[in-house]
Amino acid sequence: VQLVESGGGLVQPGGSLRLSCVASGFTFSNYDMSWYRQAPGKEREWVGAIISSPAGGSTNYADPAKGRFTISRDDARATVYLQMDSLKPEDTAVYYCRARILTLTYWGQGTQITVSS
Repeated sequence: VQLVESGGGLVQPGGSLRLSCVASGFTFSNYDMSWYRQAPGKEREWVGAIISSPAGGSTNYADPAKGRFTISRDDARATVYLQMDSLKPEDTAVYYCRARILTLTYWGQGTQITVSS
């Protein structure tokens, strides 16, 4: 199993970014996918998730992400996306995608988002 995030960078407050996480090594469409983030000096926190397509593909978000972030998936490309709008300095963190397959959890390497003027 491999998860590879991309799309991070420096953005001004109020700006937008879209992160991608390309998955391989498992049947992507059958599994829920999650996004997490870890800010400097803080614990990793859940951002949101999208359930598998056979289960309906609905999304859930942590309160800080509601109304600003959108998670989507493209099963044909085995990719999950995190669209982030109205970014704030407190969104600065390393963002990770996660897959939980049976009893095992897999993480990507993370991508850095810095929100600063």
